[in-house]
Amino acid sequence: MRVVVTGAAGFIGSHVVDAFSGAGHEVLAVDAPGRSLAPEVARRTWAKVAVGPGVVAAEVDLAVDGLEAVAAADVVVHLAGRPGVRCSWGTGKAAARRDNVVATRRLLAACLERPARLRPKVVIASSSSVYGSAGRRPNREDDPLNPASPYAASKVEVERLAGSAAGSGLRTVLLRYFSVYGPRQRPDMAFHRFVDAALDGRPLPVFGDGRSSRSFTHVRDVVAATLVAAAEDLRPGIAVNVGHHEPVAVRDAIGMLTGILGVRAEIRREAPVAGDAARTWADTGRAREMLGWTATTGLADGLADQIAWHRGVHEEVRVG
Repeated sequence: MRVVVTGAAGFIGSHVVDAFSGAGHEVLAVDAPGRSLAPEVARRTWAKVAVGPGVVAAEVDLAVDGLEAVAAADVVVHLAGRPGVRCSWGTGKAAARRDNVVATRRLLAACLERPARLRPKVVIASSSSVYGSAGRRPNREDDPLNPASPYAASKVEVERLAGSAAGSGLRTVLLRYFSVYGPRQRPDMAFHRFVDAALDGRPLPVFGDGRSSRSFTHVRDVVAATLVAAAEDLRPGIAVNVGHHEPVAVRDAIGMLTGILGVRAEIRREAPVAGDAARTWADTGRAREMLGWTATTGLADGLADQIAWHRGVHEEVRVG
């Protein structure tokens, strides 16, 4: 199978490329590392992804470049985009729209331009942020969407575009990822900041009071769901939650993390982020039914995995 992975230099995308490559598929890895929130990190990841077996790497800006080669696949896993609630305010709003909405619109249009029998299936990364904050029960895929930030609004628009493309004959699948963590996590993300601070002996920077909770989902589980979604015959335009079914408060996660590290949790409180959900909570019934998938990595084990990766990176920097 010929697979295109956009966002291949990113946190989730690089793992997805590795998984498809390891399964023996031909992979076109697509990214524009210079547009990453952390370009130096993205370029280091890009260099490692590009040498995988069966992988061809191409630097492509989906918002401006020609996309004929990107659309010429059996499956496109579209993970490229501008992530993050915090950075989507102010001047970040235009970047979120460009890299999420405009890029996705152009990609879907390129896929639809192909003859019907040659159109790829397109698996698209969405986000739990489209729901806003969960209430007294986990969010189901048919719940009303309530975006509370420009980033979340851009993902709602991405979902609308995917639904429209499905109505025009393109097989699209939306995966709503919930708070993904693990090795290669971006430097701006919470656990990455927490672990780096703890390893350096600095206070952990926490937005708000730590009472917010998340369906923290290990990247290994996310990759497994993504590969199944790429292979299964699903209703075009369907959305599927990909998240751990048990939310954990940020302060409890910090307790686990510092316990694994064997350090005292010293906290530096920062102002809450506008538009950040008080709680994300995934109903995973549809994923179990349609993908045969459920998250299997508990937070303690997943944090231990991420910490081991951080220590390896720190050692590389020290030796280098």
